[in-house]
Amino acid sequence: MPRIQGVDIPNDKPTYISLQYLYGVGDVRAFEICFALGLEPQRRARELTDDELARISNLLDKEYLVEGQLRRAIQQNIARLKDIQSNRGYRHRRGLPVRGQRTRTNARTRKGIKKTVAGKKGVKDMRH
Repeated sequence: MPRIQGVDIPNDKPTYISLQYLYGVGDVRAFEICFALGLEPQRRARELTDDELARISNLLDKEYLVEGQLRRAIQQNIARLKDIQSNRGYRHRRGLPVRGQRTRTNARTRKGIKKTVAGKKGVKDMRH
């Protein structure tokens, strides 16, 4: 298996799909990398030469944030939001949705498993 940026990419898949196994490289960026280096996107990753792998690695180092650098940058941005006590930082700290989604229902991905709170069971509405 070829290694780029310390990550094994699959042999059997086309180059543009194999590149997407790197954190921070999606379909558009994978095509950009292939065309910038003059590689055929449909060629299998096993057919890449050592020189081509080195060129891909160098391009990723110079032009893009991927893998550990990108993860570190994202964590630093979140820490900055927490430090300046912005609303987004507060919501990150509390584990709530950050981008304005509703939380009365849904939001289970951020909030975790349901924690049922005992309500007023059996009390009827006295207005009628």
